[in-house]
Amino acid sequence: MLIGLTYDLRSEYLELGYSEEQVAEFDGPRTIEGIEQALASLGHDPVRIGSLPNLVAALSRGERWEMVFNIAEGLGRYGREALVPALLEYYGVPYTFSDPMTLGLTLHKGMAKRVVRDLGLATPEFAVVAEAGQAGSIGLGWPLFVKPVAEGTGRGVDAASKVTGREDLTAACAELIARYDQPVLVESFLPGREFTVGIVGTGAKARVIGVMEVTLKAGADADAYSWRNKEECESLVSYRRVKGSIAGEAGELALSCWRGLECRDAGRVDLRCDAAGKPSFLEVNPLAGLHPEHSDLPILCGLVGLPYVKLIERIVASALERGPAAPRPS
Repeated sequence: MLIGLTYDLRSEYLELGYSEEQVAEFDGPRTIEGIEQALASLGHDPVRIGSLPNLVAALSRGERWEMVFNIAEGLGRYGREALVPALLEYYGVPYTFSDPMTLGLTLHKGMAKRVVRDLGLATPEFAVVAEAGQAGSIGLGWPLFVKPVAEGTGRGVDAASKVTGREDLTAACAELIARYDQPVLVESFLPGREFTVGIVGTGAKARVIGVMEVTLKAGADADAYSWRNKEECESLVSYRRVKGSIAGEAGELALSCWRGLECRDAGRVDLRCDAAGKPSFLEVNPLAGLHPEHSDLPILCGLVGLPYVKLIERIVASALERGPAAPRPS
């Protein structure tokens, strides 16, 4: 099968003047090579497309693929991850992972939590602060945790994200709003264990492939799975597979969130436990990193004995179940 690859390369954006932090969610050559090699080993014919402008140009030239393997994060605000899927839907090209509605919804962590809460699933109490002055009226108990409402890869999260007083909360919100030009998610801080749950599949066929605990080592940013901790995970973070009743409870919650948010094919759901040890939903990653050795989902797959190439195979198989695209005018 001819499969196009859409992605955003960090190096290309660095050359355009973006900072290391601004391109943190984008991919490096190793990720593209890994996916490309896995697809080729499965008998497919992968073709590199690249970022949205390259996709637009290729479609305009009349190029088409039997499927697009999409990991492009995009540029912009709440719609950035939805750009490539929306364009592919117009041209009738099948693609991997979630549709524009889910990618737009889940990128806004506050909106995703509203849906999860409406489904009756556990998530920490929260508020979305658009202006720093609003922080003074938040009635949640202390401590609280603050982060940009629509960033990934730990951007805007560090040791200062946990706040214990009104003055610190207002200052943290003001700093994040100014730095990222977007509202801030303020939620009750949960002191328990932190899990990420890997899921493969769509709807009723979605399955938990494993539950991984994230533990911070000495020297890491405390109480936060921050951008720095993720970038330096080999020295700052420990990962281990979780089994038993708590894994079952976490997996059940994650799967309910995954299905409720209508995520597709593969991704991760991040959870954290309260003081009583009960897991709650933090956020979902429907476009999870796929660096073969560095990203959380492949790390989790390694812990449960699922080879990287099998993960890619299951992603493509899930996407194929949606069938061929409807014919479109060329």
